[in-house]
Amino acid sequence: MKRQKANNAALNYPSIFNNVIGPVMRGPSSSHCAASVRIGRMARDLMDGDLREILVEFDPNGSLATTHASQGSDMGLFGGLLGWDASDERLVESTRAIQEAGIEVDIRISDYGPEHPNTYRLRLDSATERHRMTAVSTGGGMIEIVEIDGVQVSMLGDYYETLVCLDTNGDQVVQYLAQHIDADEIRLRQGATGARFVEIKAQGFLEPGIVSWLESEYDIRCIKSLSPVLPVLSRRRVEVPFITCAEMLAYNADEDLDLWELAVHYECARGNLSHEQVCQRMQDLVRIMCKSILQGIEGTDYADRILGYQSGSFKTQMENRRLFDGGILNPMILYVTAMMEMKSAMGVIVAAPTAGACGGLAGACIGAASAMGLSLDEMTKAMLAAGLIGVFIAAGATFAAEVGGCQAECGAGSGMAAAALVTLAKGSTRQAIDAASMALQNTLGIICDPVANRVEVPCLGRNVMAASNALACANMALADFDAVIPLDEVIETMGKVGKSIPHELRCTALGGLSVTRTSREIERRLNASRNDLEPSNSVQ
Repeated sequence: MKRQKANNAALNYPSIFNNVIGPVMRGPSSSHCAASVRIGRMARDLMDGDLREILVEFDPNGSLATTHASQGSDMGLFGGLLGWDASDERLVESTRAIQEAGIEVDIRISDYGPEHPNTYRLRLDSATERHRMTAVSTGGGMIEIVEIDGVQVSMLGDYYETLVCLDTNGDQVVQYLAQHIDADEIRLRQGATGARFVEIKAQGFLEPGIVSWLESEYDIRCIKSLSPVLPVLSRRRVEVPFITCAEMLAYNADEDLDLWELAVHYECARGNLSHEQVCQRMQDLVRIMCKSILQGIEGTDYADRILGYQSGSFKTQMENRRLFDGGILNPMILYVTAMMEMKSAMGVIVAAPTAGACGGLAGACIGAASAMGLSLDEMTKAMLAAGLIGVFIAAGATFAAEVGGCQAECGAGSGMAAAALVTLAKGSTRQAIDAASMALQNTLGIICDPVANRVEVPCLGRNVMAASNALACANMALADFDAVIPLDEVIETMGKVGKSIPHELRCTALGGLSVTRTSREIERRLNASRNDLEPSNSVQ
């Protein structure tokens, strides 16, 4: 059974490595830090790397107006504009670096009524040209460029994008390109203000000979090349074996594959990758997670955060038998805490499915596997299983807390972790699915209310809760408890519930614990000391 779509695959078919497990990054939030890096890199390409002045506008009714500084949007955007990637150790210094580069940045709160709460409106100036770009962070580090110079577009960073900017009608340019290049999409786009360009989505940029011909034969104003920012590219007419859990079960009726094997089947088709490439990519990510956890346990030192180094104390008390006997849960809590501390200390992490929820899945899966004495290969298989549950969530709901509350982050991570734990225990595909369904049911409606605008409190506790819930649901599924509601219906409900959560309780720092007296006092204290921080605070 194959499903086929001719339009942009990333909009319909999430990739495990684009949307779910990743990006590899630094910073407290993937939807703020990693996404803004990607937006900044594409904006830099639009300007051919030549930037002098930048106007950044956030809407007062969105999430970024109150969180762009404290959750790393500014840091990531500046790093991307400088050409850095999301794991660059210099990111903590990006504000200083962009000033030293002679680039003037003006950040304003402007009421322009965007449709999405995570919207960036940019005006980019060099000595010779000006461009405008509107971009959206859609969750988990994913982005979409929705407008350039008043022209509606849809760029997700999953193609080599070429813009042939014209002063005259572009029909002949489109015809010429259609005859002479192999592209996934060639489209003439025009805005209400008169801006006009041909957009080319392809697996590479135009060859120099084609560029020379265009410039000699047509009235070309400029040609812009925007590099992809996602690890897995899209392509036209992508076929995947399934995109819902029900379709997967039908596909598997005669195959009897484990959930991790089904994940490999899916990602091979989605990403045009071999079985070996999919497994190796996931193993590389698991290695990074393991390293992050071990570094977190060894200790982190970073001043600009609420919670200091606590995982070491937990480890000591656990080893000295001063904690309740939680069995396998205690190592999981230790690993969750260590990963969250690495995130908050600007260390390298893997957003899975987001940075704010990076501890739940990794801590549960790697903590349990380590306690059970399992191999890296077994961890990799479990993480692949989790990734496929994440694909279903990305396709049917969201990972953005700004859209769906914390159920979209820690809740999603808990469902993914439950499936991973069943996989570690050699449970069946049906049991892994049921565990995910029960875990997601248990986390519906969780709000997102970060204390002092930081992704630390109550985020640490909710990541621990995600892992604990995952363990309970995995055991229930292994004992053949009835999940009652099919996974697809639970994911559909997640989407509906998320939209009904009040705006103030969706990562805007306008409600819940965010507005307590203590939260406000912590925010004042951290803001007062932020300018005194030195680059040495960063975890290298």
